[in-house]
Amino acid sequence: MSVFSAKRYDGDDHNTSHNLHEHHDEHHDDHHGPAKGILRWVFTTNHKDIGTLYLVFALAMFFVGGAMAMIIRAELFQPGLQLVQPEFFNSMTTMHALVMVFGMMMPAFVGLANWMLPMMIGAPDMALPRMNNMSFWLLVAGVLLLASTLFMEGGAPAAGWTLYPPLVLQTKAAFPFAVFSVHLLGISSIMGSINIIATITNMRAPGMTLWKMPIFAWTWLITAFLLIAVMPVFAGAVTMLLTDKFFGTSFFSAAGGGDPVLYQHIFWFFGHPEVYILILPSFGVASTIIPVFSRKPLFGYGSMVGATIAIALLSFVVWSHHMFTVGMPIIGELFFMWATIAIAVPTGMKVFNWVATMWDGAMSFETPMLFAIAFVVLFTIGGFTGVMMALAPLDFQYHDTYFIVAHFHYVLVPGATFIIMAAVYYWLPKWTGHMYNEKIGRLHFWLSTVSVNILFFPQHFVGLAGMPRRIPDYAIQFSDWNMISSIGGFIFGASQLLFLYIVIDTIRGGTGEKVTNEVWEGARQYGGGIVEGLEWTLPSPPPYHTFTEPPVIKSILPH
Repeated sequence: MSVFSAKRYDGDDHNTSHNLHEHHDEHHDDHHGPAKGILRWVFTTNHKDIGTLYLVFALAMFFVGGAMAMIIRAELFQPGLQLVQPEFFNSMTTMHALVMVFGMMMPAFVGLANWMLPMMIGAPDMALPRMNNMSFWLLVAGVLLLASTLFMEGGAPAAGWTLYPPLVLQTKAAFPFAVFSVHLLGISSIMGSINIIATITNMRAPGMTLWKMPIFAWTWLITAFLLIAVMPVFAGAVTMLLTDKFFGTSFFSAAGGGDPVLYQHIFWFFGHPEVYILILPSFGVASTIIPVFSRKPLFGYGSMVGATIAIALLSFVVWSHHMFTVGMPIIGELFFMWATIAIAVPTGMKVFNWVATMWDGAMSFETPMLFAIAFVVLFTIGGFTGVMMALAPLDFQYHDTYFIVAHFHYVLVPGATFIIMAAVYYWLPKWTGHMYNEKIGRLHFWLSTVSVNILFFPQHFVGLAGMPRRIPDYAIQFSDWNMISSIGGFIFGASQLLFLYIVIDTIRGGTGEKVTNEVWEGARQYGGGIVEGLEWTLPSPPPYHTFTEPPVIKSILPH
């Protein structure tokens, strides 16, 4: 039985018997072959098993979506049409985005929530374990349905992940399958969100108030409300597209009296909160890791929670900054411009709080901390370009160019993807009981960080010069920067094989060093509150000036 079994803190031994039951299942599998073991994973209701399923699925989709990105960058390596047809190129841009957003990032964060939230709040499991299992398998069904569109007549939708009409309505057989896959993915997300809200609100350890919860739990609680609020909006939009194509309605068809811009409003009312659905859990992970490797409590806990709530609320009133060029009234442009600039304020508060947490701390630079610091620096670059695009007159120049691509990739790759990697390095020893190889981890970090900047930073330049996005060919003056960008992409893609190796190697034993509970003592001290018996306490850290040199803590996280 693992030394990391979550404990039941209300005095009964329900969870102990649950872990014994798991142990019995493993023993039973040995006598009845692999089929029994597979069925255990299929029907599991244990939050750790389901968290593992989510994370493994997200890892697989990371490489599937990454392979699509490699096709895009290979085609853009030189001007002209070399490798693929324009229709397939456009399908790749659509599928890459949908797979990465709905197949990789969201499942990865749900996997982290499944694994860690019950242990962080002292719960024996998630509140609704069977629904937890069902939400995962609906995710798998939705992604497989989406992937199947690649093999249909006419190929996958080639209208970008936004599925704008009238272009998307020209898609042939694949269109209804893409719509139904969005419905399945939305149902999966909503079920997972209900489960997280029910768990956090009803199953916290006695004495743990909301204002004593770890920040990661706060960010996921807020994210879950966002998901429940906006996923039905997206479902409604694609259903209206479906009726326009097959049932003679004209919601978005100008020929029938509809308005394509109406779809953009509905989509981005979902789409912009979706960006924060991807980034708020990242903020929670960063706020968990940075204090631990700085040997200081998180600076400004209350302001961090308040900033997260402010970001979530403001995310509902900024959607039309994606649509400055559609011809909206000047008063509309001004409103969305100022609302967008306003959302930079709570985001900036978070960045300053992370820096203040690190300031004068006894920092050490293990792999999780390196990825967390890269997240803070590179996400801030994405934030600065976001403020640039918030200025409506300037956005007319930036709109639909590679400057936009550079902006949101700086937010989502070093922002969400790097912090997922940081979380995996940080918690992998707790999940497996083994230490990962720190040297290979740091090599992975440096290759990823250098190459991700080679990949995306030049796209600012070609975007400002006017290179349009989602186009397989381009003018010859953009050749040099595109070649550099593609080389960075290939290096970044290849370096992720190191990440895959580290994960597999650690599961199989890693460095051979067995991890014990003592490894997590630093996080018990600096990573926020800890559950202690029936009480939730915030221990007082020692005076920081007493450190003669930073203590070596190989890997640390909340118990």
